[in-house]
Amino acid sequence: MIDIQNLSFRYSKKKTVFADFSLQLHENCIYGLLGKNGTGKSTLLYLLAGLLRPDHGSVRIDTAAGCPIEASARRPEVLEQLYLVPEEFEFPLTTLDRYVADNAPFYPNFSREVLDRCLQEFELPTKMNLFGISMGQKKKVLISFALAAGTRILLMDEPTNGLDIPSKSQFRKVIAQNMTDDRMIIISTHQVHDVESLLDHILILSDDSTLLLNDSVAALTDRYAFTTVPVGGDTSSPLYTEPSPQGLSAIEARTPDMPETQLNLELLFNAVTKGVLR
Repeated sequence: MIDIQNLSFRYSKKKTVFADFSLQLHENCIYGLLGKNGTGKSTLLYLLAGLLRPDHGSVRIDTAAGCPIEASARRPEVLEQLYLVPEEFEFPLTTLDRYVADNAPFYPNFSREVLDRCLQEFELPTKMNLFGISMGQKKKVLISFALAAGTRILLMDEPTNGLDIPSKSQFRKVIAQNMTDDRMIIISTHQVHDVESLLDHILILSDDSTLLLNDSVAALTDRYAFTTVPVGGDTSSPLYTEPSPQGLSAIEARTPDMPETQLNLELLFNAVTKGVLR
């Protein structure tokens, strides 16, 4: 578990990001962290990784032994069980084998078999130079290494940026194949259609970096039906609508006689950030 209590953080006196922010995150869950630009999504991931230090409050991470440790302490017991895939990064001028040899020893559960399997799923060779490859290929290599590290906590900041359409499908497949009961994955993204089928739980940050929504996908699809109102159809019952090529994309309060529908994450995000749903 990750336990965030009364967290406050600011980059300067004029730029406060979080103020008295609390949240608990649990294993066996893939979280979607959503919000407009500047709401603190990346900052929150860096606070969880211990790369930023809170001004007040705490970010405590349970170790494998069950002992919570402050993330900013950067203790080996935490670092070996946590991996961050940043939005922007550069590899050293080296080969994949050399990169693995230098970095895999930091992760006790690292698996070369998982790495090779993920690379093959991404249609990449298992031996390559890490220089002279495209940004999309670099992203796929780092995602593969992150999954192979076998950490209990995996933080991903805009992981599908730079991936083409087939690669986004491959990304969903490798995440699903490597999710385990003792793992927690937090995906911060604007590309909601890339990940909505993966997510178990939705977190939406407001403009002032408070939580607008903290709920499971199961609870949301139990409470709401995501439907389409045809052109000229009845618009009196939906809680929220947006124009679509077929008429109106709609969110309705789900009644017992209504079938469960698939979550429309973009529609939900817009309804929540406009204050229609909470």
